[in-house]
Amino acid sequence: SIQSALFALLSLLLGFNLAMASSRFDARRSLVQDEVNAIATTYLRAGLLPRPQQAEVVALLRTYLDSRLAFMGAGSDQDRMDAADARSSQLEMQLWAQTTGPAPTPAANALLVQSLNEMINLKWKRRTMMDNHVPQPVIALLLGVAIGALSIVSYGYGLAGPRRHASTAVYAVLVALVLAVILDLDRPRGGLIRVPEDGMLRLKAAFDRDAK
Repeated sequence: SIQSALFALLSLLLGFNLAMASSRFDARRSLVQDEVNAIATTYLRAGLLPRPQQAEVVALLRTYLDSRLAFMGAGSDQDRMDAADARSSQLEMQLWAQTTGPAPTPAANALLVQSLNEMINLKWKRRTMMDNHVPQPVIALLLGVAIGALSIVSYGYGLAGPRRHASTAVYAVLVALVLAVILDLDRPRGGLIRVPEDGMLRLKAAFDRDAK
């Protein structure tokens, strides 16, 4: 009965943690597309500015996109992440300074300020979400229950002798795989399951085509 109760608790915790990690992964993926949309919108609205100012804003946005790609490609290297973040923050200040320049109509600058503000906010939302993990005590509880459940199985083997080798081995492997997936989803920069960068790369390709 203790073994059955532990297995039931382990199943509940595995499902709970997998749902938490999956929801965070989906949120990170959605924020990437939101940031792509914000950068693209800012790029289009830059076309409302006078020609010299427009060229400056477009050039800054292309460099900004490169800095965001560098951030995504930094993996778990904290120094590269911080350098990319610092570079993008510097470019944000330069872009913001451009909103004080002349524009054909006040609405042109207002639209640019709106999309630029959203673009900057999304960068920080992504950084916050990247650092938002399943709480460590929850992971520790999950590992503790898994170890306890498998220890009870081993104890039962000691009392009654080995039995059902295949089913027990399959169960242990499945538990280990689910645990690995949970930890991988919860570490988006260091695991095998990564947030896709396709949207950013397509936007980079579009910028390159437009520059030709």
